[in-house]
Amino acid sequence: MFFGYFWGDWSLLVVLPALIFTIWAQSAVQSAYRQYSQVRNAHGMTGADAARRILDANGLRHIAIECIPGQMTDHYDPRAGVIRLSEGVYNNASVAAVGIAAHEAGHAVQHATDYGALKLRNAIIPVCRFGSMAAMPLFIIGLFFASDMLMTVGILAYAAVTLFQLITLPVEFNASRRAMQAIEGWGYMSQEEAAGSRKVLRAAAMTYVAALATSLLTLLRLVLLASGGRRRR
Repeated sequence: MFFGYFWGDWSLLVVLPALIFTIWAQSAVQSAYRQYSQVRNAHGMTGADAARRILDANGLRHIAIECIPGQMTDHYDPRAGVIRLSEGVYNNASVAAVGIAAHEAGHAVQHATDYGALKLRNAIIPVCRFGSMAAMPLFIIGLFFASDMLMTVGILAYAAVTLFQLITLPVEFNASRRAMQAIEGWGYMSQEEAAGSRKVLRAAAMTYVAALATSLLTLLRLVLLASGGRRRR
């Protein structure tokens, strides 16, 4: 009975739209990256060049830039004070590479300027880590033993994960906005090239929107399952 209504319950349909959205978003970002990684910008500026230019313009000359393996593994590590760019971005002079590198530099500028949403997201990371590890086990145990308290704690823990996804959106959109302001301010790329960078960043942003949608609908499913479990008693 337990496995029947937890894993095979109709409430799975609640999450299905978000899963479809996630697949679409991942496909869209891969497609945009493939397309615009083949378009060379007019001045031959590499991803590493773009990141360095933004960092230096914001007084962040101490932030290092490293090349790492993989595709779309780019990220800013505030603890190490380094921007890590994937091989296809670091030495690539494509429209996509400049957009992605500029986005990561935007995160470094956010950190240096104490951007509010980023500070809030960093502050709740410990709670979110606990939530991501403990939410589902607590909820399943609570459902199995008909414990309202454990189910509630599991739901609250997962709500913390959802909150993290929500706060991530303005952080990511702001980093992209900073990136495009810098790119367009240089005048080093044509309007068409800059539009290509923007399309890549918009597609990447949709993956974060999809992650939030998945978290919200999963949270709703947990609430529905908890309510259904109570009615079965």
